[in-house]
Amino acid sequence: MENREGARVPEVTFRARKDGDWHDVSSQSLFAGRKVVVFSLPGAFTPTCSSTHLPRYEELAPVFEASGVDEVVCISVNDGFVMEAWARDQGIENVTVLPDGNGEFTEGVGMLVDKSDLGFGRRSWRYSMLVEDSVIKKMFIEPDKPGDPFEVSDADTMLGFINPSAALPSEVTVFTKAGCPFCVEAKALLRERGLAFEEVELSGGVSYQTLRNVSGRSTTPQIFIDGHHIDGLDGLKAYFAEKDAPKS
Repeated sequence: MENREGARVPEVTFRARKDGDWHDVSSQSLFAGRKVVVFSLPGAFTPTCSSTHLPRYEELAPVFEASGVDEVVCISVNDGFVMEAWARDQGIENVTVLPDGNGEFTEGVGMLVDKSDLGFGRRSWRYSMLVEDSVIKKMFIEPDKPGDPFEVSDADTMLGFINPSAALPSEVTVFTKAGCPFCVEAKALLRERGLAFEEVELSGGVSYQTLRNVSGRSTTPQIFIDGHHIDGLDGLKAYFAEKDAPKS
């Protein structure tokens, strides 16, 4: 791996797919005159990439935008069909997911490695970088260790470099059940207040026993914000009322 800070990004065309059709993206259109965060990973649908790396960038993309970043881009040495399917599977809306099928871009930034021992062939090493007007300003490259280290290319590290004082979004989980009008009202209130949330619907996979063990309650909704149990709809209204109250 090579640190290419100060170099220009390679001139390539990403053969991407969007809405079931081909959608070519050139380096020129992506990077020229723009501030872009790029992160790259070994492969779509692989564990760390799907559970942590991509989801956290997706979650923080609006914060990057508020910090002056024009676009957040995920690049992997996979084909366009795989990357389109992965983005759909992950529910990605804020990150641009691009395939580097031939590894040309990845090789051009010094990050193409041999993962033949895993049956992957040549893939990208895990890294992130900040690109300004086609010039690489900063790279966070994972250490050269066996396996797949994930220590410095995460979204929080990059955001800390760009804007150390950025306010992180609240983490909200809402336990709901089908047909619950209080759940509908609670979700509408959260959206009204601009809070994204994870919804966990009681079903065969998530039981009332699970809800009781987690919250101590058997009713829905049950709402957690930044690790704190807010209780149900009335608790959520009280939470916002307290936040809106004038500070003495």
